[in-house]
Amino acid sequence: MTLPTLPAASLDRRFYAYALDRLVAWPLLVLAAWLGWRLASDGSWLPGLVLVLGVALLVTVVLGLLVGLQGSTPGKTVVGLRVVGAESGEPLGAGPGVLRTLVLALAGLPALGLGVATLAQTAVLDPGRRRRGWHDHLTGAVVVDVRPAAERTPDAVAPVAPQQVVNLTAMRLAPAAARPAPTQAPTPTPTPTPAPARRAAPAPSEPATVPVPSAGSDLERTQVRGLPAVGRHAAPPAPVGWQVAFDSGEQLVVDGVALLGRRPEGRPGEAVHHLVPLRSEDMSVSKTHAQLHVSGDGSLVVTDRGSTNGSALVRSGVARQLPPGKPTTLLDGDVVRFGDRSMTVSRQS
Repeated sequence: MTLPTLPAASLDRRFYAYALDRLVAWPLLVLAAWLGWRLASDGSWLPGLVLVLGVALLVTVVLGLLVGLQGSTPGKTVVGLRVVGAESGEPLGAGPGVLRTLVLALAGLPALGLGVATLAQTAVLDPGRRRRGWHDHLTGAVVVDVRPAAERTPDAVAPVAPQQVVNLTAMRLAPAAARPAPTQAPTPTPTPTPAPARRAAPAPSEPATVPVPSAGSDLERTQVRGLPAVGRHAAPPAPVGWQVAFDSGEQLVVDGVALLGRRPEGRPGEAVHHLVPLRSEDMSVSKTHAQLHVSGDGSLVVTDRGSTNGSALVRSGVARQLPPGKPTTLLDGDVVRFGDRSMTVSRQS
């Protein structure tokens, strides 16, 4: 088992593992609290407090050792996850494992889950797209899915209206239509004509004036006395095209307004060319998450449509959040992340 063959675990499965570990630890803490309360009822609260803190620390250390030495806990074993080094793919070791578990324990203290939610948000915004939260970066860890490949295969997405939805997979796999070879009309055989009779040379006259077309006229169709048109305009430059490639391998040529999301829908009266459904394992992609379109000057523009988890632009390895509702011009090679999905921008001329 090597790290490159194992995908990063989805946030929903990580939450399930966290909840199962809490179900194992909390009964022990409740029992310790009850014993501490019994000791405090005898008139001394200090032994009870020491008992509760000691049990909490013991549970944390045991779970941390399991994470550091085996990469697993009871909850992660049930859902098929493992914690390994982000670079080596090997177990973290006792120290980093205990530290990582301690950070999670402190984040899970009674604060309406805000600490855990903050760690989850840092995992969603991970620039490396491996869903590594702050505690993972602190200890050099990554959570991977060790289930068999067949169990990790995502279910097919339910089809939506075929006249509006872009079938990206079909566009990527379908061969380009072959263009018919241009046909040439047969060259007529010239018919010999008799030589014209000689005539007397005409008297010299004023040279014929060839009219010069004006700048606004159609030079390509203008002919004077059977002569081909001259001064043709140079062919206009080919328009710049934009293509985006999603992390699933699918591609889309942006030739109009495109809406991206789990089940994207346009606003009433909005002219939309493409509806691009994006499957999200952890539901971090909103229903209508973002919009792509080509501006009047040929630039590709992305706009976050007020999504729940936001969109991020990664340019030259630096990630920044996109302001909701404000268009942002994209460059060749940019990467845009929509929750747990991402796309790469390429310019075609």
